[in-house]
Amino acid sequence: MAGSHSHPDGITSELAVTVIDIDDPADPRVEDFRDLNSADRRPDLPVLPGGTPGKSLVVAEGVLVAQRMVTSRFSPHAFLGVDKRLRELAPTLSDESVAGVPFYRASAAVMAEVVGFHLNRGVLAVARRPEPIALTDVLAGARTVAVLEGVNDHENIGSIFRNAAGLGIDAVIFGGACADPLYRRSVRVSMGHVLLVPFAHVESWPSDLEVLRDNNFRIISLTPDEAAIPLSQAVDAERVAFMVGAEGPGLSETAMLAGDVRARIPMTRGTDSLNVATAAALAFYERAR
Repeated sequence: MAGSHSHPDGITSELAVTVIDIDDPADPRVEDFRDLNSADRRPDLPVLPGGTPGKSLVVAEGVLVAQRMVTSRFSPHAFLGVDKRLRELAPTLSDESVAGVPFYRASAAVMAEVVGFHLNRGVLAVARRPEPIALTDVLAGARTVAVLEGVNDHENIGSIFRNAAGLGIDAVIFGGACADPLYRRSVRVSMGHVLLVPFAHVESWPSDLEVLRDNNFRIISLTPDEAAIPLSQAVDAERVAFMVGAEGPGLSETAMLAGDVRARIPMTRGTDSLNVATAAALAFYERAR
């Protein structure tokens, strides 16, 4: 098959990965990178439309996100990228943790045919999903966590993880009806932090909030309700869990009732709510402050 051997150039001899040149977009070795925009064949889908099991892969886009994947519990099993990105990633790809992992080097044109669109970031990494982390393990040692209910927008989830990483949140807990945090867009918007900030899914919502209470967390329901106390008065407990709801409807009344205290972010008249990722970031900052 054309392009099946690595090239003995200067850069590849210093790397732990195995560099393999790909010049045929139909090469079966790059199947895990194919059709990233396809609604029914995307490799990051755990279940395909119709119920067929999907590949359930995690896809990292760009140099920075690929670097974070390498340092995370999501061990990449392959890379696809142009030569320029290979060189930029050289320090990361020299690490023993990626020894022998194939880096499929291709032109931008070949890569676009494989992926299904032109990828400006020029490099992808893929990993298999590890076993989920148990809720009790995520809470062990944590002081501040975020709890999401009904957050079904992938970009909001990515933003929440990026904010969580930047503002000292120890973990993210997924309650009912949330979107997949490992969808490609979530990973990209989070700048790879969804791979680094621990997260867990609750099995029973909202009754599993009792697990947080058993671990001495004060559960703060964020709401624009004028009757709620100002956020600054709610964040002084030793362990805090901020609970946020979907864009628009916010937290369900059932979830609200399962919390310990309702808190609001003071806002000027005429504004009824903030974007969920923005509201979460303000809560995280208030806690850090």
